[in-house]
Amino acid sequence: MSLIENWLPPTRENWKTILSVWQISYPILGSLQYLISWYGMGKTSVKSRVNLPGRVAWFLMEIPGFSILLYVMRTLPGLSGITDLPWQNKVLAGLFVIHYSYRAVIFPFIQPSMSPIHPLVAMLATSFQLVNGTCIGAYLAAYGPTTEAQWSAALAPFGTAQFVAGIAVFYCGLVGNYFHDEELREIRRVEQRRQERVARDKQQNGDARPTVDKHYRVPNTLLFRYMLYPHYLCEWIEWFGFWMASGWSVPARAFLINEIAAMLPRAIKGRKWYAEQFGEDKIRKKWAVIPGLY
Repeated sequence: MSLIENWLPPTRENWKTILSVWQISYPILGSLQYLISWYGMGKTSVKSRVNLPGRVAWFLMEIPGFSILLYVMRTLPGLSGITDLPWQNKVLAGLFVIHYSYRAVIFPFIQPSMSPIHPLVAMLATSFQLVNGTCIGAYLAAYGPTTEAQWSAALAPFGTAQFVAGIAVFYCGLVGNYFHDEELREIRRVEQRRQERVARDKQQNGDARPTVDKHYRVPNTLLFRYMLYPHYLCEWIEWFGFWMASGWSVPARAFLINEIAAMLPRAIKGRKWYAEQFGEDKIRKKWAVIPGLY
């Protein structure tokens, strides 16, 4: 059953249109962040009456990606006369779901705290997920390789070796992404425990209950020794591996480019924020996200 006739799941012509818009418009939108100082989430979240709770907003804006991909892969093959998909298609869909099971479902609820998210940021992120899930889902469901012969051609001249290498790169990025996220979480946990001790001591001494402020510290473990946003770099490595395993497909390439276009400005501005908070001397040896470049 189609949710939106000819669009969800999309016909081949409509998919090409969506993919073209995805490739052209989203890098431009991401690049606008260089010109705009406002960003309504994370360290730069601002107070607003319309702000959404961080955990709930994150979950709702991230989960459409793999939900749409799974829906399209379930419905589009039958509409296209495909009875079964090659194992490669299923593995790639599995990688996509694995990433977003962590990023959309697990991540927000294991964070010690999350800043509120402005509805505009949530809307843009949701549109990103909907379009990306549709583009990659339709490619894997019907409009990319759907036979072993087509996969052999897509992965030529290295064949299955390229597919396996791409999966290995993907998992290296996924593991790196998780462990660098965990380092940031541990900084918050330590500070949260410290502030709770201070609050208990003050209450025992009869002081008014103190407020708990946000706390940031410059991380210095793993790749944080060299850059401030290694978790961004690791996520790009994930999707580079996905692109490789997909036979250098256009939808996977567009996703990688759009991720970089959306996240690189935040990393560059984030480094500036760290310099303002802690001083350039404290972080002068650290790049933002790409050693030697940014």
